Amino acid sequence: MSTILDQPISATQSSARPEISKEQANVIADPAAHADGRLLQVFADLRRNQPLGIARPDGFDPFWVVTRQADLRAIALRGDDFLSGARDPVLTPRAASEQMRKMLDGRDFPLRSIVYMDRPDHPIYRAVASDFFHARNLDKLAEDIRGTAAGFVERMLAFDGACDFSQDVAFLYPLHVIMKIMGVPIEDEPLMLRLSKEFAGASDGDLARSGKANSGSDLGQALVELTNDFNKYFDKMMEDRRASPKSDLVSVIANAQINGERMPALEARSYCMVAATAGHDTTAAVTAGGMLALCENPGLLDQIRDNPEQIKAFVEEAARLYTPVKLTMRSAAQDIELVDRQFQKGEWIAMAWASGNRDDEVFEDPDVFRMDRRPNKLISYGNGPHVCLGQHLARLEMRLFFEELARNVESVELAGEPKYMASFLVSGLKSLPIRFNRRRV
Repeated sequence: MSTILDQPISATQSSARPEISKEQANVIADPAAHADGRLLQVFADLRRNQPLGIARPDGFDPFWVVTRQADLRAIALRGDDFLSGARDPVLTPRAASEQMRKMLDGRDFPLRSIVYMDRPDHPIYRAVASDFFHARNLDKLAEDIRGTAAGFVERMLAFDGACDFSQDVAFLYPLHVIMKIMGVPIEDEPLMLRLSKEFAGASDGDLARSGKANSGSDLGQALVELTNDFNKYFDKMMEDRRASPKSDLVSVIANAQINGERMPALEARSYCMVAATAGHDTTAAVTAGGMLALCENPGLLDQIRDNPEQIKAFVEEAARLYTPVKLTMRSAAQDIELVDRQFQKGEWIAMAWASGNRDDEVFEDPDVFRMDRRPNKLISYGNGPHVCLGQHLARLEMRLFFEELARNVESVELAGEPKYMASFLVSGLKSLPIRFNRRRV
């Protein structure tokens, strides 16, 4: 049965199911291309010439690639027709998926968090943590987060003129914020950082636990093993919080009632793991992107120092230009016609958020860092029912950090080549060598 979600189409079957080139498909399915700029080049070409076509990369199931912002928004808003939980919402090689099914007794992936859910479960589970990330609660946390931001600016300055901003500051600051919200002891933060890097960076030879870029069945094995490590940690922590609840997020998850019963173990573990990883990986990536923008745009640091009210716009533009999650996946719930395309039930769909954030139909000079975008219609946090639960916390963290940075740092510049993470998850800056001078006041 087909559902007409847009105007009835008159396109032919071939034009309603176009394909992109094998070369472009293989770039999209190459985690290294997410790090070296090739992915954004392919997205730009697809927006011009084939904004919604089918990719058939080697070693992957075929999938549609959605590159224009209007189409991304249209699909994301229709959560009942384009599902997050029916298939893996992360682009995954076929061999990795097969390996995960073997290790998970037939389950397709090791997690079942809100990212992997649809209605009716999605809104029920999302509500469990929504109060923690509501503006009212964030107002209470702002003073404490500002103190943390000021401390990490001082940490940076203690490196005496040069540091790797990604490694020494950007990865650590949002990690500390979300770990404190979750109730993870500070002495366990290095473990959480290592596991998070190894999980997101399982396809990156510099970050993977194995020391090599996992790509096939070994990628699937690595993801399951890392998930198990997270589970062991949070199982113990949740057991403690059930015996002695505290005012932290893990206590909320551990004691949550779903339909009158305790949240199942798989979902509770997944909730904790995604909060611990997504709660800092993406913010770290955009924070590093903001620093790169300051290094590459002379006078920008002076501008936000002299006009602190512009720092919100600065953070929004950093999140747009340096979109941390380049794409996520959906699948068609049934045969569907939308934006002149015929989707068939079960087909995989790549939502290219990074492409939508550089759509020249929406943004003038889309590849340029500009704070004067009014409004800035970025989609870095998604859209529709799956819009990022922690987006307001992320914005607050980054605004407070750059306010403290502008107050205390006179100048910044690149001191080496920026390097991005090769990853299907968060492909932000993994290394950003900089030089800086303390501001004398």
